[in-house]
Amino acid sequence: MQLQQNEELRREKRAIDCFVNMFSGSYQKLDPNDIDYKVFDSENKLIAYAEVSSKVKTIRDAYPLSVSAKKLLKLSDKRLNPVLIWSCEDGIIYSKVKGLSGDIVWEDEDFVVYFDKQKTMKYIRFT
Repeated sequence: MQLQQNEELRREKRAIDCFVNMFSGSYQKLDPNDIDYKVFDSENKLIAYAEVSSKVKTIRDAYPLSVSAKKLLKLSDKRLNPVLIWSCEDGIIYSKVKGLSGDIVWEDEDFVVYFDKQKTMKYIRFT
């Protein structure tokens, strides 16, 4: 159990590092009951909030992407450029929440939102 949690945290950190390195930014981890991160630009100005989800698949095979509806609502309530990031085996897929379209499914006592590949989604491969 602890090994799985450590692996999940390692994948999450690798994903957020990859994302902020695009623009020489930084991030701050938020409370476990909140969304995952505040994102800052290269001048340390708050520019977004991000939620990172893990997919144990390659980018090519990751769809449909999923996120908890509760997390998605918390993220969108932040209002300042909410971004979803999915950590895959070979890179990340990311998208602003605005403009995404998905299906909501009741699963394991919670609502989960599933997203097929969309134009707003971008990807970066790990180097």
